[in-house]
Amino acid sequence: MPAEWEPHSSTWLAWPHNEDTWSSIDLHQVEIIYIEIIRNLINGENINILINDETTKSKITSLFISKQINIKKIHFHIILSNDAWIRDFGPNFIVRKSSVGRQIAINRWQFNSWGQKYAWVNDNEACDKIARESNLPWFDPRIILEGGSIDVNGKGSCLTTTSCLLNNNRNNGLSKMEMEEYLSSYLGTKNIIWLDGTLKGDDTDGHVDNLARFVNPKTIVYISEEDKNDENYHEIKEIENSLKKATDQDGRNFILIPLPMPRAIRENNFRFPASYANFYIGNKTVLVPTFSDPKDVVAQEILQRCYPKKKIAPIDSRILVKGQGGVHCLTQQQP
Repeated sequence: MPAEWEPHSSTWLAWPHNEDTWSSIDLHQVEIIYIEIIRNLINGENINILINDETTKSKITSLFISKQINIKKIHFHIILSNDAWIRDFGPNFIVRKSSVGRQIAINRWQFNSWGQKYAWVNDNEACDKIARESNLPWFDPRIILEGGSIDVNGKGSCLTTTSCLLNNNRNNGLSKMEMEEYLSSYLGTKNIIWLDGTLKGDDTDGHVDNLARFVNPKTIVYISEEDKNDENYHEIKEIENSLKKATDQDGRNFILIPLPMPRAIRENNFRFPASYANFYIGNKTVLVPTFSDPKDVVAQEILQRCYPKKKIAPIDSRILVKGQGGVHCLTQQQP
């Protein structure tokens, strides 16, 4: 599996429509955010979008034209989805070099909506349909795995969490050793870095793309909390301690860069899992979540230093996180 910063041919999105995730009023704001996501990515790559019907296609095509977005680089796919989180239910693209050049294929992991928490039948079928439309070979590991639960450095190392990958609500009874065998066989990873911990309000049971991310083969950015009274403090500290002990596929320690945590975002006393780690690396642009917080600028400056040749594009994620996800959860890269 290539690292996210390696060249993309496109980014995949699923157009938002689920009013159980966002209210009808919030959905309008989410659509505006999608426009910003696409506007910032489209100069560097094509955009593939899942839509439920032709009516939706006509509506958003008109919207794109009104916003002066180049629709020639946008490709629509009428493929039903339950929700917008294509990072988790969408195709996991892999590559290999051969005598005929670079070959691309898809891992078709199963999806059960983070342990049967919500409806998932359409989401689980979407990957099959994408594979057929893309005319790419695909592999079926026959286990449940979400894209946000893994992050790779493209050299053989993989970040993940025990709370998600070994949760009985996904693959009941699958051991850590068995899971590592699957990751090795289907992702080409030989070094798995297991983290323990999750943020309050995270209904994924601890996706690593909200906790720690590779920014190059030797460097990991990770969330850091300085307030000892914060309810996430101890779990975040455990993650930091685990990363300090971790080594790469060649036995070397990683360079570790802390990302601040935004202040808590709550509604009806429920804390949403806001995190700057949920950024997305495009060909020319890095989409960085913002939360109308003074630390927004700090996070952007850190990621700009990680990617000095890329544009840093702030994406207002206050509405996104109310749906318990972020910009990385909404995107899926295709090599």
